[in-house]
Amino acid sequence: MDLLAAIPPPPLDRIEIGPLDIRFYGILIATGVLVAMTMTRRRYAAKGGDAEVADDVALKAVGLGFLGARLGYVTPRLDYFLANPLDILAIWEGGLALFGGLLFGAIAVVWLLRRAGGDIPAFFDAAAPAVPFAQAIGRWGNYFNQELYGTPTDLPWAVRIDPERRVERFAEFDSFHPTFLYESLWNLGLGTALLWLDRRGVLPKGALGLVYAIGYAVMRFLLELIRTDTTFRFLGLSRNAWVSLAVIVAATIGLVIWSRRRPAPPAEVQDPVAQPVP
Repeated sequence: MDLLAAIPPPPLDRIEIGPLDIRFYGILIATGVLVAMTMTRRRYAAKGGDAEVADDVALKAVGLGFLGARLGYVTPRLDYFLANPLDILAIWEGGLALFGGLLFGAIAVVWLLRRAGGDIPAFFDAAAPAVPFAQAIGRWGNYFNQELYGTPTDLPWAVRIDPERRVERFAEFDSFHPTFLYESLWNLGLGTALLWLDRRGVLPKGALGLVYAIGYAVMRFLLELIRTDTTFRFLGLSRNAWVSLAVIVAATIGLVIWSRRRPAPPAEVQDPVAQPVP
């Protein structure tokens, strides 16, 4: 396939220092986590929360989130992992199901904040923009692993994939939709939009997390239409596409109910009597 331009495959996917094998995938995931935790801590403190509580909750939630993400990836592929049990631990090769991570992480946040007496709605508002910014960074790990790309394309921004990394049914093609890039850019926009909504104060306290869930699930559903990493299809849609639809419906209903019970605070109106006389 002749291309005028394309994103080349990564020249390397790791750094080897003696016995250490440091994968770029892991570096990017860790960087994203650090950005999200730092941002959440600062935003939670600015909303009146305890920064130390935020640190403790975020760290434990990240750990449980990774467990959920790995379980979400392993469970649909149980036959393979039962035959190769040590591969369950090889997360540096990729294989994290984000919906599983988000579910486990959210449950952990609620449980831990209840125990610590923290402000659950404020924490979700604090974390909502931080998560997509972390995802925007972490998704580039898929580029270095040459995984989770889309269908073949000759668009100028297509990504070239090495022959040994291509999905079997598309082995004759060498360039594909860079779904990692699409998701990264979407998440940057989503995080920025959430910050804007938070500053405008148009949503009730605690609603920002639901808006994030809707925004991410919409994007994920669209990307699942061109992803090539899954063979399971029901009515033409992948497993994650169906999960995305379920998240959109559930989060939308949750947002409507939450907004009715906890309306957004009215905008502050200045008392004209108190205004200085020019």
